[in-house]
Amino acid sequence: MDDLNSWKELARANRGITRKLAEFVSGLRAESIPAHTEAVLAKAVVDAIGCGLYGLTMPWARILQEFAAEQGGPPEAGLWGAGRRVSVGNSVLSSGTAIHSFDFDDHSRAKIHPGAIVVPVALALGEREGVDGRTILAAIAAGYETMNRVSQAANPSRTRMRGWHLTGTCGTFAAAATASVILGLDAETTASALGLAGTQSAGLWAFTADGSMSKRMHPGRAAQDGVNAAFLARRGFLGPRQILEAEDGSFLFGMSDTPRPERIVEALGTFWHSDMTCFKPHACCGSNHACVDAAIALMEENGLVTSDLARVIAGIPVVVQTQTGFEYKADSVLNAQMSLCYDIAVAMFDRQVYLEQFTPERIVEPAVVALARRVEIEIDDEIDRAYPEVYGGRVTVVTRDGRTISKRVDYSRGTPENPMSHAEVERKFMSLAGAAVGTDSAAAILAQANRVFTAGSVAPLNALLTNARITENTEAVALA
Repeated sequence: MDDLNSWKELARANRGITRKLAEFVSGLRAESIPAHTEAVLAKAVVDAIGCGLYGLTMPWARILQEFAAEQGGPPEAGLWGAGRRVSVGNSVLSSGTAIHSFDFDDHSRAKIHPGAIVVPVALALGEREGVDGRTILAAIAAGYETMNRVSQAANPSRTRMRGWHLTGTCGTFAAAATASVILGLDAETTASALGLAGTQSAGLWAFTADGSMSKRMHPGRAAQDGVNAAFLARRGFLGPRQILEAEDGSFLFGMSDTPRPERIVEALGTFWHSDMTCFKPHACCGSNHACVDAAIALMEENGLVTSDLARVIAGIPVVVQTQTGFEYKADSVLNAQMSLCYDIAVAMFDRQVYLEQFTPERIVEPAVVALARRVEIEIDDEIDRAYPEVYGGRVTVVTRDGRTISKRVDYSRGTPENPMSHAEVERKFMSLAGAAVGTDSAAAILAQANRVFTAGSVAPLNALLTNARITENTEAVALA
């Protein structure tokens, strides 16, 4: 599909998909959203806020928070943890970065992190516009649906192999869709907003080369650009209303060698991609969770300790090998969270991959590093064929007494097939938010977050987030 003429034929066959998506977004109302989908999105709000509060203890989130405070702007929305108000764009730049700052936020098999973009936009702009909880629900549903469909249409595995970070590139569309609902834009104006969002999309995977901070920023920047796109469209600034399917310069053709434009409108309004949201029990890349679950189960079910292991082999898909199967360098928290070898090794030692496994001390601990560097990576053809519809993984160990034991996991904890309950998400929230702002403040925020879709205003929740006092994480500064 890198052949332009072939794309032009496909584009002509799918002309109008941007407009159809815009019509869906502009017409979306809370009453049309299924109860199950609303329940998933209620978990997403709680999860995103918990991740954001803990994220603000990280140095990269603090840098963006300080930057957003300096940029200021009209006092439209609260700046989480800063006790002051700034423009909506600067507010979501900071909170979107914070939510993604510890790689613990929700994700989907479209290889995106929607909550880090959609939730802060809905809360910040929702307060500015004075909308109620039912409008917030519709806006969040529109953002999740748009981001998933755009990523699926780009073909996330192929787009990722080109080096694009889909959370950044597809996130602008999500933010624009969320903002369009809150602003009450009609279909034509929403199409312009989507076009202006798409032409600003960005985000590359180069951060794994040196453990840089850029990945953390991608959702915040996407949120900011998407909101600005909606503001401009409302003023009459025309965006490209065939941004997804234009024969020359479309988003889908630019991002992928095998775009699937039909995915934009396939079962639109009847199949809800929000239902496929994955919540993380482990504080590492979602592509590693199946192997982490397998490693923990294998050790516990067989009564093993790490000194029993002669070999450790991880069987994974090709895309995951590229994304997280690199040699572990023990040089940053980010690379530890992305490294499949480290995540398997520390899971085998600690039987969990949570906050304590990503301290500066733990990620360089000699025994863990030694085991991580012994983990062998191989492509499992069966698991590769199922990816990304199934985020599977297999861990095999050869013990020093000659046994070979293998464990395969197709649906890790937190996936739709093996879901975390709302209560489990709440416990995760309290562990994260409690560490960041204290138990009493965390509990008050949780109570407001749980009623966000039924409240008359998001202002009380935003006030708590703005005025929360964040505990500085001095350990995180030591080895960013």
